[in-house]
Amino acid sequence: MGRIVHCCAILPISVKKQNDMSNTITVSQIKEIVQQAYNEIKSNTSGKNADYIPFLANIDKDLFGISICLMNGQTINIGDTNYAFGIESVSKVHTAILIMQQYGAQKVLEMIGADATGLPFNSIFAILLENDHPSTPLVNAGAISACSMVQPIGDSDKKWATIVKNITDLCGSAPQLIDELYKSESATNFNNRSIAWLLKNYGRIYDDPDMSLDLYTRQCSLGITSNQLAITAATIANGGINPVTKVQAFNKELAAPITSLIATVGFYEHSGDWMYTAGIPAKTGVGGGIMGVLPGVMGISSFAPPIDSAGNSVKAQLAIKYIMNKLELNVFNGKQVHIVD
Repeated sequence: MGRIVHCCAILPISVKKQNDMSNTITVSQIKEIVQQAYNEIKSNTSGKNADYIPFLANIDKDLFGISICLMNGQTINIGDTNYAFGIESVSKVHTAILIMQQYGAQKVLEMIGADATGLPFNSIFAILLENDHPSTPLVNAGAISACSMVQPIGDSDKKWATIVKNITDLCGSAPQLIDELYKSESATNFNNRSIAWLLKNYGRIYDDPDMSLDLYTRQCSLGITSNQLAITAATIANGGINPVTKVQAFNKELAAPITSLIATVGFYEHSGDWMYTAGIPAKTGVGGGIMGVLPGVMGISSFAPPIDSAGNSVKAQLAIKYIMNKLELNVFNGKQVHIVD
């Protein structure tokens, strides 16, 4: 009998510990904190537009939006969330998912890799340091290699149609090519041309290098909104099922590998600092967009053109970090998150 009493005595303590590791949040709380983040950060003037791509240099620097998509498909949008900006390097996530679907996660690991370079996103030196390896599909070298892998091999038009359909499935609506941005990038992508041909020299381009570079440049020039990116992130967080359209955009088992890639290199050489302070895997682009994935909970995105020296939007970083910390959301704190109306 004594043992039974002892067992019952410790049960409330066990339940209490479980409750301490849970975090119930209401939708109204999320909306309130998103509004707070927007109000506090919108006047920030740090950073400057990416000027090495002429089109981006001329985008209104005051544009700013924050979007969230929950697992039930509900979206929260504040600010310039319907403005279509250049998706740029955030598109690397979409194409990484595509080639994982076509080849499998293990084959992508073998053909490209999954390691952070610790160097800038467009580094040629990183390829040499990795002994001819692109390292990860989320830096320029690996993304160009990924575009070369997209099936069907050898057919640029069909490859492009496949890339666009994949992005459409992920974000729930079709992106639109910003033709002026595409022309601007094509005229100035000298570094990426060097990367493409260096990879060709090492046998890490799996289709025509010029075609592969063009596909990469085009996908970076697609216009996307922060709302669409939040839905993409929520699709990843939801195990490949788009929570808005209910479309199965990719196989469930790919959610963990793609999220790990985002966590490892989403902020390039500042990825460790980002994860340490924000606690959410997120991918950036020099167009000013950032997309964050909180598995099983939500997708979040923010957009503002001025970027820091590493190519990451200043205001978007501050906004996502503010929201994560205020809501005590973090992939590392072990809390089970419940969102209720």
